[in-house]
Amino acid sequence: MGKKKSKLYRKFKKFRRKVRYTFLYVTILTLIFLSKLIPRKLWLQFFGGLGTLAYYLARQSRKLTLKHLTMVYGKEMAPTEIKRMAKDVFRKMGMNGADLIRGFNITEKSVYEKIVVSKGIEHAEAARAKGKGVMFLTAHIGAFEFLGIELALRGYKPLIVGTPLKDKRLNDLLWENRIKLGATAVERGKDMLKVIKNLKSGGSMIILIDQDTKVKSRFINFFGIPCATPIGASIIAMKTGAAVVPVMIHLREDLMQEWNYYPEVPLVNTGDEESDLVANTQRMSDACELEIRKYPTQWVWMHERWKTKPGEEIQ
Repeated sequence: MGKKKSKLYRKFKKFRRKVRYTFLYVTILTLIFLSKLIPRKLWLQFFGGLGTLAYYLARQSRKLTLKHLTMVYGKEMAPTEIKRMAKDVFRKMGMNGADLIRGFNITEKSVYEKIVVSKGIEHAEAARAKGKGVMFLTAHIGAFEFLGIELALRGYKPLIVGTPLKDKRLNDLLWENRIKLGATAVERGKDMLKVIKNLKSGGSMIILIDQDTKVKSRFINFFGIPCATPIGASIIAMKTGAAVVPVMIHLREDLMQEWNYYPEVPLVNTGDEESDLVANTQRMSDACELEIRKYPTQWVWMHERWKTKPGEEIQ
């Protein structure tokens, strides 16, 4: 009887998950359609309001955001200031999310350039001129998903390494959007030979290392607090000699999205592989932290960045 109940429960969970993903998929398709009909400013303001509402309704995310902001800014800000910052985190996330939804409809450079400006592109060009490939380092800040479009429109045709979503329909929708203008999607942990060959031939890829994920990691400091950080980017950079160029986006007060390209991250190569791995990961993480400090309300503070404890990381 117990096994029968267990089997029925698993079937129920599977059915419930399918219903949930179907609802989410249909909702996203509806929002993508509606975003074509509503003026961008009104669209962003509406979603900013939804983000503010989410601050009050999403208890766990609010709790984590306040906790992490306090960890980082608690010594320099009063609780009321941190609370105000946390509310703005949710508001800005709503606004940036609104732009990303609209981004599904972007298929031409002229449309993209109406809402996006890019500064410091000369740093990317200087890195590309070396001929050893470029690894574009970004973070989960602002409308970071636009990077595939940004680089593709500039002729870089980057590889985008990512973990597939659990629902095939949602995954296809996301990956088709990422590659529609010339980027290539690569599943994390697979086809790494293709990634390395691409860089060695002067190609490019997009990397993110600012989240605590179940991949090979080392502990480095992030906002002065030790945390497990992915080392894949450092391994690839050290193997290929590719340049690592930080490029970050933020939503300005005038509602333009602004990309900032920064000078290549200088990597160390002392011959001590483990030491270099940690040092280079720290340098990449520092580049992310610097940008987050500039625009703190546009980073994903609800992510459990410091969750993994020493000894729990994947070696």
